[in-house]
Amino acid sequence: MSELNNFYKRFVNEEFDDKGNLVKFELNTPDNYNFSYDVIDEIAKTHPDKVAIHWMNEKGEEHKFTFKELSEKSNQVANMFLAHGAKKGDMVMAVLKRHYEFWFLVYGLMKIGVVIIPATDQLMTKDYVYRFESASVKYVVATGEGHTVSEIEASFEKYNGIEEKFIVHGEKEGWTNFLSEVEKYPKTLERVETQVDEPMLLYFSSGTTGYPKMVLHSYYYTAAHIITAKHWHHVDENSLHLTISDTGWGKCAWGKLFGQLTCGATVLVYDFDRFNPADMLKTIQDKKITSFCAPPTMYRFFIKEGIENYDLSNLKYATIAGEALNPEVFNKFYEYTGIKLMEGFGQTETVLAVANLYGMEPKPGSMGKPVPLYNVDIVDEDGNSLPNGEVGEMVVRTDGRYHKALFKEYYRNPEATENAWHDNIYHTGDTAWRDEDGYFWYVGRTDDLIKASGYRIGPFEIESVLMEHPSVLECAVTGAKDPIRGNVVKATIVLAKGWTGSDELVKELQTYVKNATAPYKYPRIVEFVDELPKTISGKIRRTEIRAKDNK
Repeated sequence: MSELNNFYKRFVNEEFDDKGNLVKFELNTPDNYNFSYDVIDEIAKTHPDKVAIHWMNEKGEEHKFTFKELSEKSNQVANMFLAHGAKKGDMVMAVLKRHYEFWFLVYGLMKIGVVIIPATDQLMTKDYVYRFESASVKYVVATGEGHTVSEIEASFEKYNGIEEKFIVHGEKEGWTNFLSEVEKYPKTLERVETQVDEPMLLYFSSGTTGYPKMVLHSYYYTAAHIITAKHWHHVDENSLHLTISDTGWGKCAWGKLFGQLTCGATVLVYDFDRFNPADMLKTIQDKKITSFCAPPTMYRFFIKEGIENYDLSNLKYATIAGEALNPEVFNKFYEYTGIKLMEGFGQTETVLAVANLYGMEPKPGSMGKPVPLYNVDIVDEDGNSLPNGEVGEMVVRTDGRYHKALFKEYYRNPEATENAWHDNIYHTGDTAWRDEDGYFWYVGRTDDLIKASGYRIGPFEIESVLMEHPSVLECAVTGAKDPIRGNVVKATIVLAKGWTGSDELVKELQTYVKNATAPYKYPRIVEFVDELPKTISGKIRRTEIRAKDNK
């Protein structure tokens, strides 16, 4: 099946230098490109028995779905929704955790131009009301597990636009059983024409300030993720890839939906409720995972759990994203596995934008270099390029208002779109600096940058140092107002078990930071708290800490 390794090339133009480094990567898709037809269905024709999705859950149940089965199931879903009145451009929200039905649904809706809105089962009634109203959602497909259905039903007191609701893993009066209904429809489908630049997928971004924005992607998004899978996750037709992500988050699209299958790989989907490091390590060991991706926090848990006690010899490649990487995690993981973690950076609005691609030598703590899909620069407040070593905002320079590897727009919010993307520049809102070798180093969100005593200080570096102290479980570094200095650095800390906050510990932590980085960066204020304010996706809301401190 070696031709599967080259299947992805029909959708891209790529070039390498004499050292094998990727230097050019452009999308080359037909005007009517549609991942479901042009990847799932095409591979199903040539390699019908190739396993695409290997699903398992905590109960020990397992299902393997071939490309042929995905093709047929997605056709049935498409036929079912057409029969139930769905039209191109309609919005369907999916709250399906890690259930395999999610894959049937996404690929089926893509075939008929219906927009999928993945969502987490952590949402509450008010969250559903906001999302339903903002996107004019017509259909909802939800898990019957937990409180999801009751929260959705409670939202109907304020929103009456849902035309039909489907349930997975359960029964509920007034809800249609999704799988039972799907099975009534044909496994064949005449191609419905869609255009590559038409709406396909919508995420509610979990911003750390204000209400979530609606990030709308076109079918280009699925092809752009080829670079994520092929040149970062480093998968091929023999790979078994595992990305830890709920289907409600953008990271699912990065590691479980598109690029990996375009490269002919098999995706392992582990349907679990609570992350257990020992259980996950055993899964990587027993299922012989070859390529793995998770946030740094997961790797920290692995190291504390005793990663050296597991046989991870089949693991060939590991990547890391979601938050900046602490070098200590990099070094420990390398010590135990011989694998160098390859960090990457991107947003809900992008695919992989800056990364340590396959073949690069990573610098622990660096995001890597801009990928060839994007022209990434670091600029000052006026949009001027900054020299190496200076902190500024990461931006993507574009030729006009459209870029194949960027989101289409913030749906129904032209003001937010214009604020983020104007004068041929997309503003990420993240700050970084570039070293003399072209590697980017993350500093923080533009709003999180601390200006104290004439210095511009990024929170991540200080947080990274504090996290290495055994007393610190979680921390957030912010700027707090000071009558003399204007602003000072403050650390809000959740202590690990067995530690108690005291003046002595404050001094110890301050000295610890002074000894690890420039002395002016140490936190002059240290506050111990039981928990940090976070968004529904788990991002720390530093803005809430600042607002409380600066009242």
